[in-house]
Amino acid sequence: MISSPSSARWVPCSPTGDSPTGDRKERSVGRRPSAKRVAAEAGAHLVRTEVWQGVRAGEPVDVADSGLTGATWTFRCHVLNRHNGAEWVEVVGGRPGATAVRSFDPERIYVTAGSRRGSGTRGRLPLTEEPRLPLG
Repeated sequence: MISSPSSARWVPCSPTGDSPTGDRKERSVGRRPSAKRVAAEAGAHLVRTEVWQGVRAGEPVDVADSGLTGATWTFRCHVLNRHNGAEWVEVVGGRPGATAVRSFDPERIYVTAGSRRGSGTRGRLPLTEEPRLPLG
């Protein structure tokens, strides 16, 4: 038996949850967190240190096997991932005029050896084994 249009009313449901009568479905969606807050929470397990093994942010360092001839680097920070124990060193620089931020294993970071001529890393110990200690 089919009821007459006056006795029964069919109300379509829209994909947005609005009904034709203007009633809205209850949603349990709260305020969206700011991008700044999301970024801060995402990186909360990373511990950044601007002084590491006696080197401060902005001081020159050498990087073993960076793959860039004539590159110069300055220390930016040491990073420790508390979730998995991984660590790396962030440096800024590269070829002359470049300001790229790169990350390297701490074993590849060395104290800069005075003049650039022949200042390779051969025969020297990395900062992980020979930290720069403050004098006096």
